[in-house]
Amino acid sequence: MLPKRTLMGPGPSDVYPEVLAAMARPTIGHLDPAFVDFMDELNELLRYAFQTQNTVTLPISAPGSAGMECAFVNLLEPGDKVVIASNGVFGGRMLENARRCGAIPVVVEFEWGTPVDPGKVEEALKANPDAVVLAFVHSETSTGVRSDAQTLCKLAHDHGCLNIVDAVTSLGGIELLVDDWGVDAIYSGTQKCLSAPPGLSPVSFNDAAMAKVKARKTPPQSWFLDLNLLTSYWGPGAKRAYHHTAPINALYALHEALLILKKEGLQNAWDRHARNHQILRAGLEAMGLEFYVEEAYRLPQLNAVKVPDGVDEAAVRSFLLNEYNLEIGAGLGPLAGKIWRIGLMGASSSEKHIELCLDGLKAALAKG
Repeated sequence: MLPKRTLMGPGPSDVYPEVLAAMARPTIGHLDPAFVDFMDELNELLRYAFQTQNTVTLPISAPGSAGMECAFVNLLEPGDKVVIASNGVFGGRMLENARRCGAIPVVVEFEWGTPVDPGKVEEALKANPDAVVLAFVHSETSTGVRSDAQTLCKLAHDHGCLNIVDAVTSLGGIELLVDDWGVDAIYSGTQKCLSAPPGLSPVSFNDAAMAKVKARKTPPQSWFLDLNLLTSYWGPGAKRAYHHTAPINALYALHEALLILKKEGLQNAWDRHARNHQILRAGLEAMGLEFYVEEAYRLPQLNAVKVPDGVDEAAVRSFLLNEYNLEIGAGLGPLAGKIWRIGLMGASSSEKHIELCLDGLKAALAKG
């Protein structure tokens, strides 16, 4: 038997009981007419979450990293130039994806813990007028930083580029308006603010992005993630072409999580995450703890907290896990040993979770 944890790290988050129950529903075939109707409803719920009317809006049958790869392998061909704004782990993963597509990456680096600077991105776009894509992370999970997605998407269009947006930690937690902001291609994950189990990656591609996909001179390097094939299965209409055996019960879970989000309302969900961040902030600051990220750029759903001098951060996490059954996250890369990452995502964004976290941290720090 595995332990029951309270999940307040960088993901996964706690899963709603209704979502877990949905996974226990009877499995049916992935080409069953009843499941085809279900797919249409699921895609419509995803459009609500993304705030888009994009026809190509669907869940990839793999976690958020596959959503990233789907965007890159479909929108980049060998020799294409892509400008990548990198301010953390996941900007670095974008670079790896671009290289494996045979694209020519132009990386604009930013200090970890700071947002993407649109001015520096614009300089890179001006210096590389042959770039076809600008890629960036909206909510950098490794640092707890939010960048200005709306401005960056406009910059891409001003310079004749499509944009690829990583919204793995954004969706359902902070404002995200795909159509209004001019997002061309976007991907997310189920295990963060949607509070469904890990394993699916919601994606959305607008008409401009799909036009580039259809105009490719070479097929995408990934057969499984080829949107031309995926849309033949996930696309609208009763007739679906077999592509792969969809993870039926995981899709039940996502559907239920999206129903919960719609019932709460997107604005209410965004407000809840913001409100609980302020409650957590007050409690942490009362303990003398400090945030790593400047207030204007902090993610309410992913809090990067400085480890005090002389404190063994791993020992604190171990104490919380063993004594409180509470998981928080460590820092990555240059921030390893320097920060804790405390998630307030989806079902884990509640005053009950905050109280447990603060009590546990007080006990851990008092223990020394």
